[in-house]
Amino acid sequence: MRKLIVILLAVAFHATAPCQEAVRSGILADPLDFSAEPALPEVDAPTTDEIRKSIRRGVEFLVDDQNANGSWGSATRTKGLNIYAPVPGAHHAFRAATTSLCISALIEIDSDDPKATASLDRAEAWLLEHLKRLRRASGDAIYNVWGHAYSIQALVRMHGRHSDDAEMQAKIVELIELQFDMLSRYESVDGGWGYYDFRYQANQPTSSSISFVNGTVLVAFAEAKQIGVEPPERVVKRAIAAVHRQQKPDFTYLYGEYLQYQPMRGINRPGGSLGRSQCCNCALRYWGDDEVTDNVIKHWLYRLYVRNGWLDIGRKRPIPHEAWMQVAGYFYYYGHYYAGLILELLPESDRGPYQSMLARLMLDRQEKDGSWWDYPLYDYHQPYGTAFALMTLKRCVPPK
Repeated sequence: MRKLIVILLAVAFHATAPCQEAVRSGILADPLDFSAEPALPEVDAPTTDEIRKSIRRGVEFLVDDQNANGSWGSATRTKGLNIYAPVPGAHHAFRAATTSLCISALIEIDSDDPKATASLDRAEAWLLEHLKRLRRASGDAIYNVWGHAYSIQALVRMHGRHSDDAEMQAKIVELIELQFDMLSRYESVDGGWGYYDFRYQANQPTSSSISFVNGTVLVAFAEAKQIGVEPPERVVKRAIAAVHRQQKPDFTYLYGEYLQYQPMRGINRPGGSLGRSQCCNCALRYWGDDEVTDNVIKHWLYRLYVRNGWLDIGRKRPIPHEAWMQVAGYFYYYGHYYAGLILELLPESDRGPYQSMLARLMLDRQEKDGSWWDYPLYDYHQPYGTAFALMTLKRCVPPK
């Protein structure tokens, strides 16, 4: 009998060892204690000079990469291996979103280089001229929601840049309100937004609500509200409710509401949610959700660093969701950008270690030409990746 017990104990030990390793690696969800702060790793913290040099190189890339008409990105570099993008509407959406991100980045960096200032002026002129015509590409491709969301953020920053020009500010507010209207039209029947409608392709999309699209729009709405431009209350409430329906107890988020009956599918586990958790937590915190505490933010910033491999293994892979945990490459700099945004919600005295983590990740992945990119998307990936990374690094510079 004693021998049998020893054998059973040995079997139990060897059976649990892989499970413990799986928990550490992120395959399984480990129980998080949000009442305590995470134990932080040692990080080779970049210096302020290193960060500023990296930012300068990124700005130089954007200036050199800009199209002659002031926009960024194009439908070139097709490779015969790109995501579904019906012409021309899908590319109008990609270009509007990419250009908006670059505008936001250049305004935030506020470079004293005259070339950067001239580049920004051309980009603003392009956005003001073309944004009014942005629509969905087809009944099933609703990529325009990205253009509407990121243009709101760009317009908010333009509003601040033109603080001494009442006429320009009025034009900007009008364009923000137009984006509110468009996002209300393209809101899913379930609340929130998706970027495909493979169901009925109705006038109001029947697409499944997608957690990170909701988070993206809600962050943009919150920024607009900060400058006194109120988004539609009903649309906001429905989007928040849709995010909550996709939230799991450990603050991972389903990819989309259509996966509600597969909560432990790889893409919905902690490793698969690394990029989404930053955005969704940020959006909910912006809109007053007190469940997203400082410790929740800290734990997910910590996870983003120590388990970064789950996102990084998908970086630069040409097929969406082919990596472990079904991670797609385009989540990489997106996720870190929202980590930078939510980092600013922590007390300034608590930010230092997390700034070092984010900065180290960004600096180590900058390309030789000064850009950053994570997914080969026609010719949009370098400018959007660079814009995301610049805005992340900007939030990692220690205060003077």
